[in-house]
Amino acid sequence: MQTYDKLYIDGSWVAPCGKGSIDVIDSSNESVMARIPEGDAQDIDRAVRAAAAALPAWSQRSVEERAGYLVKISEALGKRSDELAQIMAREVGMPIMLSKMIQAGLPIANFGVFAQMARQYSFEEQVGNSLVLREPIGVVGCITPWNYPLHQIAAKVGPALAVGCTVVVKPSEIAPINAFILAEVIHEVGLPKGVFNLVTGYGPVAGEALVSHPQVDMVSFTGSTRAGRRISELAAQSVKRVALELGGKSANILLDDADLQKAVRNGVNACYLNSGQTCSALTRMLVPRARLAEATAIAKQVAEEFTLGDPVKGAGRLGPLVSAAQRDRVRSYIRKGLEEGAKLVTGGAEAPADLPSGFYVKPTVFSEVKNSMTIAQEEIFGPVLCIIPYDSEEDAIAIANDSIYGLAGGVWSADVERAKRVARRMRTGQVEVNGGHYNLLAPFGGYKQSGNGREMGKFGLDEFVEIKSLQL
Repeated sequence: MQTYDKLYIDGSWVAPCGKGSIDVIDSSNESVMARIPEGDAQDIDRAVRAAAAALPAWSQRSVEERAGYLVKISEALGKRSDELAQIMAREVGMPIMLSKMIQAGLPIANFGVFAQMARQYSFEEQVGNSLVLREPIGVVGCITPWNYPLHQIAAKVGPALAVGCTVVVKPSEIAPINAFILAEVIHEVGLPKGVFNLVTGYGPVAGEALVSHPQVDMVSFTGSTRAGRRISELAAQSVKRVALELGGKSANILLDDADLQKAVRNGVNACYLNSGQTCSALTRMLVPRARLAEATAIAKQVAEEFTLGDPVKGAGRLGPLVSAAQRDRVRSYIRKGLEEGAKLVTGGAEAPADLPSGFYVKPTVFSEVKNSMTIAQEEIFGPVLCIIPYDSEEDAIAIANDSIYGLAGGVWSADVERAKRVARRMRTGQVEVNGGHYNLLAPFGGYKQSGNGREMGKFGLDEFVEIKSLQL
């Protein structure tokens, strides 16, 4: 077991003011894998003051200097990529090969991408007789989740530092070790003190202190919609900017001319990535009523190919969920689906017989789901696919949009132009057309209660600037 007993504040590892500690649990075997400090409001105050003090000098550094530091961070993280992948496989439960590509690979790439974006970004623009400036918004509080922990930190810290902001990061206490490694890397590359600060702790204490702090100019949060509402309430007291990337219940529309074998297989994969612990997971599969039985049979076959096993050993295609609470929550939703009359095709709420420890949930498929059912409306955040029949293209679009969420979606059709027409009518932040791949340069974010603001690429930089006009 590894023990972290210090926080990273003002360029140094310092003893916390908070006296408590938090156990970090290995999701595959339920053992304690690490212990971290339980930071409190006093720790947050020290970190924010350090970030505020560092802001004037950092914001005045050249874009090239700031980009250079991001490149150094990317390169130094790259040297520890195997270590990061193993740690996040244990923290989150993603199988090791995917963890190397996604949990470690994406954030390493992100820091480099944001360096590139900063060099290309238009910080000044002439508009008539005005010079329009884009300036750093100031001190940013970054509150990040456990499902893609380092990726979500990079998606906030990278662009914030690129445009000249300073940051205080409060990572999820469930998967925090990767954040300590990032702080070690940042210290190693010599980022000026106070530009990056790390405080671990619980949301109701450390998180709320960060959101409420008068010297925090902006909060960037990724997590549940419920927590996002609370952050918005607190931030409104000081009228600070809030960027929110929240929940999803994304619809995947398989049109009547789609290649069903290809579309269903891709759709099950898009639902089960990271054991379903993905806010943009395509968890509602909408299929023509006449092809429901065919789609259900394919989904059953594909789902049953997803074996469970120890993520670090690469023993299965799906690892465990992140915690006991998450496992129990997902199983309760499966039971709710049965109570409300959905047809269980495969999987279920029972524990896997061959995995007595670890937070495992069987890959599950429901068919004959009505969009009014709880499992079709609420974010489950586990390996649970809901297949919903529809009667016409218009009906499919209406079902897809009948959600409080609007984060992601999918459309499959033999006619790409038809698929794009349907995609344009989906009220959601991004749509995969015929399985289109994730793009680091494209904006990521949602409509409705999936949040506000956008991350990634040049759009991610836009979130962290204020706009000033000089009338000449």
